[in-house]
Amino acid sequence: MKIVGISSSPRGKNSNTLKLLDAALDGAAKAGAEVESIDVAKMKIKYCTACDSCYETGVCSIKDDYNGVLEKLLDADGIIWSSPNYITNVTAQLKTVFDRSPLVIHEQLFDGKYSLSLTTAGSDELDFVLGIIDNFMVHCGGNSIGGVGCSVARGPEAMEAAIEKSREMGKDLAEAIKEKRQYPKQEAAHEAFREHFKYVILANKANWTHNCDHWIEKGWI
Repeated sequence: MKIVGISSSPRGKNSNTLKLLDAALDGAAKAGAEVESIDVAKMKIKYCTACDSCYETGVCSIKDDYNGVLEKLLDADGIIWSSPNYITNVTAQLKTVFDRSPLVIHEQLFDGKYSLSLTTAGSDELDFVLGIIDNFMVHCGGNSIGGVGCSVARGPEAMEAAIEKSREMGKDLAEAIKEKRQYPKQEAAHEAFREHFKYVILANKANWTHNCDHWIEKGWI
């Protein structure tokens, strides 16, 4: 069982969100997972150019660090996404990773994977950012077990509590993977997406050849 943690704060080792991620990975490791942390803020990941080549070939045409990150995500059973709140959103670094992942959404490549979301903020605006991360995971075909957020303005005790909760959630992520836990509302969202999006795939089958072949292979069309 492999769990990959994604750090996206430009503050690096000084990041409060990284403290939550490290704790979650520690919890997952104690529950038997092989873990790896990836700092996308240190990588060269360019913006998506909307060239559509991934829909046709299954491979992103841009040659940079994103392709290696995606390979590790696809190889993992679980993903821990983390980002501080930047202007009521994830960081630009994580958003760029999301924007480079249309193939993952089109082909539901996180099907069968589980995730955990982590964030910190100077205010109490936590749930909105966690929701952005969870929504991305579900749109990619995966399931989210929930998230942990911390308002650092509430002081060291709040941070310590969030760190401990992140550690426990990391353990729970590993358990969710082991037991293949079901989340009925998220599964219903997957089914609704596939029922709708199959018509988009069919309408573009002449150009989105890799997408179409994938959907046929999965039995979704």
